[in-house]
Amino acid sequence: MHFWDKIANFAKENQNLAKIGVGDILGTGVATFFWFYIAAAMGPENYGELQYFLGIAGMAQIFSLFATSQVLTVYTAKNVKIQSTLIFISLILGAISILITMALFSKFDVSFLIIAFMLPEIANGIILGKKCFSKYSKLLLLQKFLLFSLGISFYHMFGFESILIAMALSYLPYTKIIYTEMKTTKINIPLLQEKKGFVFNNYIIMISSAVNGQIDKLIIAPLLGFALLGEYALILQIISGLTILSTIIYKYILPQDSSGEITTKLKKISILMSIVIAFLGMTLLPLIIPHLFPKFENVIDGIRYASFVVIPITISMLHISKLLGSEKSRFVLISNVISTVIFFVGFMTLGPLFGIVGLVTVLLVSSSIQALIVVLATKFIEKTQT
Repeated sequence: MHFWDKIANFAKENQNLAKIGVGDILGTGVATFFWFYIAAAMGPENYGELQYFLGIAGMAQIFSLFATSQVLTVYTAKNVKIQSTLIFISLILGAISILITMALFSKFDVSFLIIAFMLPEIANGIILGKKCFSKYSKLLLLQKFLLFSLGISFYHMFGFESILIAMALSYLPYTKIIYTEMKTTKINIPLLQEKKGFVFNNYIIMISSAVNGQIDKLIIAPLLGFALLGEYALILQIISGLTILSTIIYKYILPQDSSGEITTKLKKISILMSIVIAFLGMTLLPLIIPHLFPKFENVIDGIRYASFVVIPITISMLHISKLLGSEKSRFVLISNVISTVIFFVGFMTLGPLFGIVGLVTVLLVSSSIQALIVVLATKFIEKTQT
Protein backbone atom coordinates (compact mmCIF):
# COMPACT_ATOMS: atom_id res chain seq x y z
CA MET A 1 0.00 0.00 0.00
CA HIS A 2 1.38 3.43 -0.99
CA PHE A 3 2.02 6.16 1.56
CA TRP A 4 -0.89 8.34 0.43
CA ASP A 5 -3.22 5.35 0.47
CA LYS A 6 -2.26 4.76 4.11
CA ILE A 7 -2.96 8.41 4.89
CA ALA A 8 -6.36 8.18 3.17
CA ASN A 9 -7.27 5.00 5.08
CA PHE A 10 -6.20 6.53 8.39
CA ALA A 11 -8.33 9.63 7.70
CA LYS A 12 -11.32 7.47 6.76
CA GLU A 13 -10.98 5.33 9.90
CA ASN A 14 -10.74 8.40 12.12
CA GLN A 15 -13.43 10.70 10.72
CA ASN A 16 -14.84 11.35 14.20
CA LEU A 17 -11.39 12.32 15.45
CA ALA A 18 -11.21 14.79 12.57
CA LYS A 19 -14.56 16.29 13.60
CA ILE A 20 -13.23 16.98 17.09
CA GLY A 21 -9.92 18.12 15.66
CA VAL A 22 -11.36 20.73 13.32
CA GLY A 23 -13.45 22.24 16.11
CA ASP A 24 -10.64 22.24 18.66
CA ILE A 25 -7.96 23.57 16.31
CA LEU A 26 -10.11 26.37 14.91
CA GLY A 27 -11.61 27.13 18.33
CA THR A 28 -8.23 27.20 20.05
CA GLY A 29 -6.88 29.35 17.24
CA VAL A 30 -9.65 31.92 17.72
CA ALA A 31 -9.32 31.85 21.54
CA THR A 32 -5.53 32.05 21.42
CA PHE A 33 -5.63 35.02 19.04
CA PHE A 34 -8.13 36.70 21.37
CA TRP A 35 -6.03 36.19 24.51
CA PHE A 36 -2.81 37.15 22.73
CA TYR A 37 -4.50 40.35 21.49
CA ILE A 38 -5.75 41.16 25.00
CA ALA A 39 -2.36 40.41 26.58
CA ALA A 40 -0.48 42.58 24.08
CA ALA A 41 -2.98 45.43 24.52
CA MET A 42 -3.13 45.31 28.33
CA GLY A 43 0.46 44.55 29.32
CA PRO A 44 1.61 42.18 32.09
CA GLU A 45 0.15 44.12 35.05
CA ASN A 46 -3.49 44.43 33.90
CA TYR A 47 -3.40 41.02 32.18
CA GLY A 48 -2.24 39.51 35.46
CA GLU A 49 -5.10 41.17 37.35
CA LEU A 50 -7.61 39.81 34.84
CA GLN A 51 -6.13 36.31 35.21
CA TYR A 52 -6.38 36.63 39.00
CA PHE A 53 -10.16 37.10 38.82
CA LEU A 54 -10.42 34.28 36.26
CA GLY A 55 -8.57 32.10 38.76
CA ILE A 56 -11.08 32.93 41.50
CA ALA A 57 -14.01 32.01 39.24
CA GLY A 58 -12.20 28.88 38.06
CA MET A 59 -11.53 27.64 41.59
CA ALA A 60 -15.14 28.23 42.67
CA GLN A 61 -16.43 26.46 39.55
CA ILE A 62 -14.26 23.43 40.21
CA PHE A 63 -15.65 22.95 43.73
CA SER A 64 -19.18 23.33 42.34
CA LEU A 65 -18.81 20.89 39.45
CA PHE A 66 -19.84 17.56 40.97
CA ALA A 67 -20.86 16.49 37.44
CA THR A 68 -17.32 16.26 36.08
CA SER A 69 -16.92 16.09 32.33
CA GLN A 70 -15.04 12.77 32.56
CA VAL A 71 -17.73 11.07 34.65
CA LEU A 72 -20.48 12.29 32.31
CA THR A 73 -18.54 11.08 29.26
CA VAL A 74 -17.83 7.64 30.75
CA TYR A 75 -21.36 6.99 32.02
CA THR A 76 -23.07 8.44 28.95
CA ALA A 77 -20.92 6.17 26.77
CA LYS A 78 -21.91 3.23 29.00
CA ASN A 79 -25.61 4.31 28.86
CA VAL A 80 -25.83 4.80 32.64
CA LYS A 81 -28.63 7.34 33.35
CA ILE A 82 -26.99 9.38 36.09
CA GLN A 83 -26.69 12.73 34.29
CA SER A 84 -29.60 14.67 35.86
CA THR A 85 -28.58 13.62 39.37
CA LEU A 86 -25.05 14.94 38.91
CA ILE A 87 -26.21 18.14 37.20
CA PHE A 88 -28.75 18.89 39.96
CA ILE A 89 -26.12 18.54 42.69
CA SER A 90 -23.72 20.71 40.68
CA LEU A 91 -26.29 23.50 40.34
CA ILE A 92 -26.86 23.52 44.10
CA LEU A 93 -23.11 23.68 44.76
CA GLY A 94 -22.82 26.41 42.12
CA ALA A 95 -25.44 28.54 43.88
CA ILE A 96 -23.54 28.16 47.17
CA SER A 97 -20.27 29.15 45.46
CA ILE A 98 -21.89 32.26 44.01
CA LEU A 99 -23.13 33.38 47.44
CA ILE A 100 -19.69 32.83 49.00
CA THR A 101 -17.90 34.65 46.16
CA MET A 102 -20.26 37.62 46.34
CA ALA A 103 -19.76 37.81 50.10
CA LEU A 104 -15.95 37.72 49.80
CA PHE A 105 -15.31 39.84 46.69
CA SER A 106 -18.60 41.67 45.91
CA LYS A 107 -18.02 41.12 42.18
CA PHE A 108 -21.05 40.13 40.13
CA ASP A 109 -18.97 39.39 37.02
CA VAL A 110 -16.86 36.79 38.84
CA SER A 111 -19.99 35.17 40.33
CA PHE A 112 -21.71 35.06 36.92
CA LEU A 113 -18.62 33.43 35.45
CA ILE A 114 -18.74 30.55 37.97
CA ILE A 115 -21.98 29.14 36.51
CA ALA A 116 -20.87 29.99 32.97
CA PHE A 117 -17.66 27.96 33.41
CA MET A 118 -19.75 24.95 34.49
CA LEU A 119 -21.91 24.90 31.33
CA PRO A 120 -19.39 23.59 28.74
CA GLU A 121 -17.93 21.05 31.17
CA ILE A 122 -21.34 19.47 31.75
CA ALA A 123 -22.59 19.77 28.17
CA ASN A 124 -19.38 18.50 26.54
CA GLY A 125 -19.26 15.49 28.86
CA ILE A 126 -22.70 14.48 27.62
CA ILE A 127 -22.02 15.28 23.95
CA LEU A 128 -18.73 13.36 23.84
CA GLY A 129 -20.24 10.43 25.73
CA LYS A 130 -22.91 10.18 23.02
CA LYS A 131 -20.11 10.49 20.42
CA CYS A 132 -21.88 13.47 18.81
CA PHE A 133 -18.57 14.86 17.64
CA SER A 134 -19.99 17.26 15.02
CA LYS A 135 -22.27 18.89 17.61
CA TYR A 136 -19.30 19.23 19.96
CA SER A 137 -17.29 21.10 17.32
CA LYS A 138 -20.16 23.38 16.27
CA LEU A 139 -20.88 24.48 19.84
CA LEU A 140 -17.20 24.95 20.60
CA LEU A 141 -16.69 27.16 17.54
CA LEU A 142 -19.81 29.18 18.36
CA GLN A 143 -18.55 29.81 21.89
CA LYS A 144 -15.07 30.85 20.72
CA PHE A 145 -16.40 33.26 18.10
CA LEU A 146 -18.75 34.77 20.69
CA LEU A 147 -15.80 35.14 23.07
CA PHE A 148 -13.78 36.88 20.36
CA SER A 149 -16.50 39.28 19.19
CA LEU A 150 -18.00 40.08 22.60
CA GLY A 151 -14.64 40.13 24.40
CA ILE A 152 -12.93 42.63 22.10
CA SER A 153 -16.08 44.78 21.84
CA PHE A 154 -16.59 44.89 25.61
CA TYR A 155 -12.88 45.58 26.22
CA HIS A 156 -12.85 48.66 23.98
CA MET A 157 -16.25 49.93 25.17
CA PHE A 158 -16.14 49.22 28.92
CA GLY A 159 -12.56 48.33 29.93
CA PHE A 160 -10.69 45.12 30.74
CA GLU A 161 -12.87 43.96 33.65
CA SER A 162 -15.89 43.74 31.31
CA ILE A 163 -14.13 40.84 29.56
CA LEU A 164 -15.37 38.60 32.38
CA ILE A 165 -19.01 39.37 31.50
CA ALA A 166 -18.33 38.85 27.78
CA MET A 167 -16.69 35.52 28.54
CA ALA A 168 -19.65 34.38 30.66
CA LEU A 169 -22.15 35.32 27.92
CA SER A 170 -20.21 33.30 25.34
CA TYR A 171 -21.02 30.04 27.18
CA LEU A 172 -24.82 30.46 27.18
CA PRO A 173 -25.46 28.31 24.03
CA TYR A 174 -24.53 25.23 26.10
CA THR A 175 -27.61 25.64 28.29
CA LYS A 176 -29.86 23.93 25.71
CA ILE A 177 -27.90 20.65 25.95
CA ILE A 178 -28.13 20.64 29.74
CA TYR A 179 -31.85 21.54 29.77
CA THR A 180 -32.63 18.73 27.31
CA GLU A 181 -30.65 16.20 29.37
CA MET A 182 -32.43 17.23 32.57
CA LYS A 183 -35.77 16.61 30.84
CA THR A 184 -34.85 13.17 29.48
CA THR A 185 -33.13 11.61 32.51
CA LYS A 186 -34.52 11.50 36.04
CA ILE A 187 -32.80 12.29 39.33
CA ASN A 188 -31.79 8.91 40.76
CA ILE A 189 -30.11 9.05 44.18
CA PRO A 190 -29.91 5.20 44.60
CA LEU A 191 -27.93 5.04 41.33
CA LEU A 192 -25.58 7.72 42.65
CA GLN A 193 -25.09 5.63 45.80
CA GLU A 194 -24.15 2.68 43.60
CA LYS A 195 -21.63 4.72 41.57
CA LYS A 196 -20.41 6.98 44.37
CA GLY A 197 -16.85 5.61 44.43
CA PHE A 198 -16.05 6.49 40.82
CA VAL A 199 -18.01 9.77 40.95
CA PHE A 200 -16.41 11.00 44.17
CA ASN A 201 -12.90 9.97 43.11
CA ASN A 202 -13.30 11.98 39.90
CA TYR A 203 -14.61 14.96 41.85
CA ILE A 204 -11.50 14.91 44.05
CA ILE A 205 -9.32 14.39 40.96
CA MET A 206 -10.83 17.48 39.39
CA ILE A 207 -10.32 19.53 42.55
CA SER A 208 -6.67 18.49 42.80
CA SER A 209 -6.20 19.27 39.10
CA ALA A 210 -7.73 22.68 39.69
CA VAL A 211 -5.26 23.35 42.47
CA ASN A 212 -2.57 22.82 39.84
CA GLY A 213 -4.42 24.81 37.18
CA GLN A 214 -5.95 27.69 39.15
CA ILE A 215 -4.43 28.20 42.58
CA ASP A 216 -1.12 29.17 41.02
CA LYS A 217 -2.84 32.36 39.80
CA LEU A 218 -4.13 33.06 43.30
CA ILE A 219 -0.67 32.50 44.83
CA ILE A 220 1.42 34.46 42.33
CA ALA A 221 -0.58 37.70 42.55
CA PRO A 222 -0.12 38.39 46.30
CA LEU A 223 3.30 36.72 46.50
CA LEU A 224 5.03 37.96 43.32
CA GLY A 225 2.72 40.59 41.83
CA PHE A 226 0.28 40.91 38.94
CA ALA A 227 3.05 41.50 36.37
CA LEU A 228 4.67 38.10 36.95
CA LEU A 229 1.21 36.50 36.97
CA GLY A 230 0.54 38.09 33.58
CA GLU A 231 3.79 36.63 32.21
CA TYR A 232 3.05 33.20 33.66
CA ALA A 233 -0.52 33.27 32.30
CA LEU A 234 0.80 34.03 28.81
CA ILE A 235 3.08 30.98 29.02
CA LEU A 236 0.12 28.82 30.10
CA GLN A 237 -1.85 30.12 27.11
CA ILE A 238 1.03 29.12 24.81
CA ILE A 239 1.22 25.66 26.43
CA SER A 240 -2.51 25.28 25.84
CA GLY A 241 -1.91 25.92 22.14
CA LEU A 242 1.01 23.47 22.01
CA THR A 243 -1.07 20.67 23.60
CA ILE A 244 -4.12 21.15 21.37
CA LEU A 245 -3.50 17.96 19.34
CA SER A 246 -3.05 15.89 22.49
CA THR A 247 -6.24 17.36 23.96
CA ILE A 248 -8.18 16.52 20.79
CA ILE A 249 -7.01 12.92 20.89
CA TYR A 250 -7.84 12.63 24.61
CA LYS A 251 -11.41 13.83 24.03
CA TYR A 252 -11.78 11.31 21.23
CA ILE A 253 -10.27 8.26 22.96
CA LEU A 254 -11.95 8.63 26.37
CA PRO A 255 -15.38 7.45 25.13
CA GLN A 256 -13.57 4.83 23.00
CA ASP A 257 -11.64 3.50 26.00
CA SER A 258 -14.85 3.58 28.05
CA SER A 259 -16.63 1.35 25.53
CA GLY A 260 -13.67 -1.05 25.18
CA GLU A 261 -12.32 -0.03 21.77
CA ILE A 262 -8.60 -0.27 20.88
CA THR A 263 -6.76 3.07 20.56
CA THR A 264 -3.10 2.00 20.89
CA LYS A 265 -1.97 3.20 17.43
CA LEU A 266 -3.46 6.64 17.93
CA LYS A 267 -1.79 6.99 21.33
CA LYS A 268 1.64 6.21 19.88
CA ILE A 269 1.15 8.82 17.16
CA SER A 270 0.14 11.37 19.80
CA ILE A 271 3.32 10.85 21.83
CA LEU A 272 5.52 11.22 18.74
CA MET A 273 3.72 14.43 17.79
CA SER A 274 4.21 15.85 21.29
CA ILE A 275 7.98 15.31 21.08
CA VAL A 276 8.16 17.12 17.73
CA ILE A 277 5.98 19.98 19.00
CA ALA A 278 8.12 20.37 22.14
CA PHE A 279 11.35 20.75 20.16
CA LEU A 280 9.74 23.15 17.69
CA GLY A 281 8.42 25.23 20.58
CA MET A 282 11.80 25.36 22.30
CA THR A 283 13.47 26.46 19.05
CA LEU A 284 10.97 28.84 17.46
CA LEU A 285 8.99 30.48 20.27
CA PRO A 286 11.94 32.43 21.78
CA LEU A 287 12.42 34.00 18.34
CA ILE A 288 8.74 34.86 17.84
CA ILE A 289 7.72 36.21 21.27
CA PRO A 290 9.81 39.45 21.20
CA HIS A 291 8.03 40.51 17.99
CA LEU A 292 4.48 39.59 19.06
CA PHE A 293 4.73 40.55 22.75
CA PRO A 294 7.41 43.21 23.27
CA LYS A 295 6.00 43.93 26.77
CA PHE A 296 6.53 40.26 27.75
CA GLU A 297 10.24 39.85 27.01
CA ASN A 298 10.81 38.21 30.42
CA VAL A 299 8.95 35.06 29.33
CA ILE A 300 11.54 34.08 26.70
CA ASP A 301 13.70 31.98 29.07
CA GLY A 302 10.65 30.39 30.66
CA ILE A 303 9.10 29.33 27.35
CA ARG A 304 12.15 27.20 26.50
CA TYR A 305 11.43 24.98 29.52
CA ALA A 306 7.67 25.25 29.15
CA SER A 307 7.73 23.75 25.65
CA PHE A 308 8.82 20.40 27.09
CA VAL A 309 5.76 20.27 29.38
CA VAL A 310 3.84 19.13 26.26
CA ILE A 311 5.42 15.66 26.46
CA PRO A 312 4.46 14.64 30.04
CA ILE A 313 1.03 16.28 29.67
CA THR A 314 0.37 14.17 26.57
CA ILE A 315 1.56 10.95 28.22
CA SER A 316 -0.63 11.67 31.26
CA MET A 317 -3.73 12.32 29.14
CA LEU A 318 -3.39 9.06 27.21
CA HIS A 319 -2.96 6.89 30.31
CA ILE A 320 -5.61 8.77 32.29
CA SER A 321 -8.06 8.02 29.48
CA LYS A 322 -7.32 4.31 29.85
CA LEU A 323 -7.66 4.43 33.65
CA LEU A 324 -10.90 6.42 33.63
CA GLY A 325 -12.34 4.28 30.85
CA SER A 326 -11.78 1.26 33.10
CA GLU A 327 -13.25 3.17 36.10
CA LYS A 328 -9.86 2.96 37.87
CA SER A 329 -9.97 6.59 39.00
CA ARG A 330 -8.18 5.89 42.30
CA PHE A 331 -4.81 5.81 40.53
CA VAL A 332 -5.52 9.09 38.75
CA LEU A 333 -6.43 10.64 42.09
CA ILE A 334 -3.16 9.47 43.66
CA SER A 335 -1.14 10.91 40.76
CA ASN A 336 -2.97 14.23 41.00
CA VAL A 337 -2.48 14.58 44.75
CA ILE A 338 1.24 13.79 44.60
CA SER A 339 1.90 16.13 41.66
CA THR A 340 -0.18 18.87 43.33
CA VAL A 341 1.85 18.69 46.56
CA ILE A 342 5.10 18.89 44.58
CA PHE A 343 3.66 21.74 42.51
CA PHE A 344 2.56 23.74 45.56
CA VAL A 345 5.83 23.30 47.51
CA GLY A 346 7.90 24.09 44.42
CA PHE A 347 5.83 27.16 43.63
CA MET A 348 6.29 28.59 47.12
CA THR A 349 10.06 27.98 47.12
CA LEU A 350 11.36 28.31 43.54
CA GLY A 351 8.96 31.07 42.47
CA PRO A 352 10.35 33.78 44.78
CA LEU A 353 13.94 32.64 44.08
CA PHE A 354 13.95 32.26 40.29
CA GLY A 355 10.85 34.05 39.07
CA ILE A 356 9.24 32.87 35.84
CA VAL A 357 11.91 30.21 35.17
CA GLY A 358 11.37 28.75 38.64
CA LEU A 359 7.58 28.61 38.13
CA VAL A 360 7.89 26.88 34.77
CA THR A 361 10.46 24.40 36.12
CA VAL A 362 8.03 23.41 38.88
CA LEU A 363 5.30 22.93 36.27
CA LEU A 364 7.59 20.65 34.22
CA VAL A 365 8.68 18.56 37.20
CA SER A 366 5.18 18.06 38.63
CA SER A 367 3.78 17.17 35.18
CA SER A 368 6.56 14.63 34.63
CA ILE A 369 5.96 12.97 38.00
CA GLN A 370 2.24 12.67 37.30
CA ALA A 371 3.00 11.11 33.91
CA LEU A 372 5.33 8.56 35.53
CA ILE A 373 2.72 7.59 38.13
CA VAL A 374 -0.14 7.03 35.64
CA VAL A 375 2.14 5.04 33.31
CA LEU A 376 3.17 2.75 36.18
CA ALA A 377 -0.48 2.44 37.28
CA THR A 378 -1.58 1.43 33.78
CA LYS A 379 1.18 -1.18 33.55
CA PHE A 380 0.25 -2.51 37.00
CA ILE A 381 -3.43 -2.90 36.06
CA GLU A 382 -2.59 -4.58 32.74
CA LYS A 383 -0.29 -7.01 34.55
CA THR A 384 -2.87 -7.91 37.20
CA GLN A 385 -5.58 -8.41 34.56
CA THR A 386 -3.42 -10.82 32.57
